[in-house]
Amino acid sequence: MRKVALLMASVLCQLAPVAAQDRPAAMYQGQMDRLDRDGDGVVSRPEYQGFMTTAFVSLDKNKDGTLSTEEAAPVLNAQQFAAVNVNRDGKITQSEFLNSVMADFKAADRGGDGSLQ
Repeated sequence: MRKVALLMASVLCQLAPVAAQDRPAAMYQGQMDRLDRDGDGVVSRPEYQGFMTTAFVSLDKNKDGTLSTEEAAPVLNAQQFAAVNVNRDGKITQSEFLNSVMADFKAADRGGDGSLQ
């Protein structure tokens, strides 16, 4: 769950900075609001996957379908990049990215119901 939370926070901080004094509570609520597209108070697997797909596309500045270390730098440190880059080719494909974040989603889904609350 920590990996998911860090990645989400990093992506969201890049997309919508929050005032420093409001950061902890506002970041969490802001993340939930952005991810919970249907407003039911939970983040479903499809909502999370859709958000992360959009995040990948936003990070892929040169639109080549992969993330370089430079493109991923706003959300992944070198160690995280290496862990997500499963085939070790120095680029993260959308599939590698989504497999990683969705595995983290599954781990964070403590109730096993396909949602985060």
